[in-house]
Amino acid sequence: MTTPPNEPVTYAYAVARAHPDLAASLTGRTGVTGAPVRLITEGAGEEGAGEVVLVVSPVPAADFGEAGLRRHLEDLDWLEAVARAHHAVVEEVAARTPALPLRLATVYLDDGSARAMLRSAVRLFAERLDHLADQVEWGVKIYVEAAADSSGASSAEDAPESAPASSGADLTPGRAYLRARRRQRNDREAAYRAAQEAAERVAVVARAHATDRAAHRPQQGVLAGDVGENVFNDAFLVPRGRSEAFRTEAADAGRGLAGVRVEVTGPWAPYSFAVPQDAPPGTDTTTGTPADPPGTAGTTGRPGTPDTPDTPGSDDDGDTGDAANGSGSTGHGGDRGGTARGGPP
Repeated sequence: MTTPPNEPVTYAYAVARAHPDLAASLTGRTGVTGAPVRLITEGAGEEGAGEVVLVVSPVPAADFGEAGLRRHLEDLDWLEAVARAHHAVVEEVAARTPALPLRLATVYLDDGSARAMLRSAVRLFAERLDHLADQVEWGVKIYVEAAADSSGASSAEDAPESAPASSGADLTPGRAYLRARRRQRNDREAAYRAAQEAAERVAVVARAHATDRAAHRPQQGVLAGDVGENVFNDAFLVPRGRSEAFRTEAADAGRGLAGVRVEVTGPWAPYSFAVPQDAPPGTDTTTGTPADPPGTAGTTGRPGTPDTPDTPGSDDDGDTGDAANGSGSTGHGGDRGGTARGGPP
């Protein structure tokens, strides 16, 4: 089942706890493509369902249907504009009430399909919203800033000059080059060891202040920017009352460590924690696991550029992106994993 390109489809930003001032706070708010933002609140069909709402707006099927999204996958300017608008709405909602951010470009054929999703998962949403109440996400990145490139090599013409003066004239240019390469390699190895120590320090801070942790794959290429090699890229769920202590102590994790830079960003809506971290594969009910909330192309902290989204699918309900089963909506975050790791909080 598909929607004609000239018809609107329903774009979903977040599931949120109902709040008496939420609808009023969204009056006049525009989201993706400049469309007005509104709430789907009724008809969830279970006791307590009125406590959970879905934040949506209409968007053109020509851009957000399956074919349209495929066309836009490589258009970073388009993705950035969508990501910025998506994130702005999520932040507006999260400032008023606990919210579960949905994946970028979570789209349904109409309000009826979106309401069916809300109905099918309302209990899970309510439980997760209770868990995330009064908690925020902080991101921590660790960079290795050794002078060499990823291969440990520098230019051959520069290498002899970098050899120590004490090496003397007895060194041929070839030996001077090899000595410089060896020293450069040793410097990088020392920087990686320092990064590991910084990660272990962050883990200590997390154990003291965070309630959950999401391990993300370090960013590369345009996502990382020209700021060194990103070797650690994790998110932490922190109670608001502990946020300042977490931020200060995590930012201090690189102190005294040569060749290492620690970057702390936030606080953000809990993008990385809308789904429990111990959920089994295939139970992604609300969101992807973004490396960054959406934002500016080429930046290294949050906000950041979304990764190329997954191709949206279509299910029997006609949803192009179904947050209830994670089968369709496009992800706006990076892959997860890591190089330098401390223990869990």
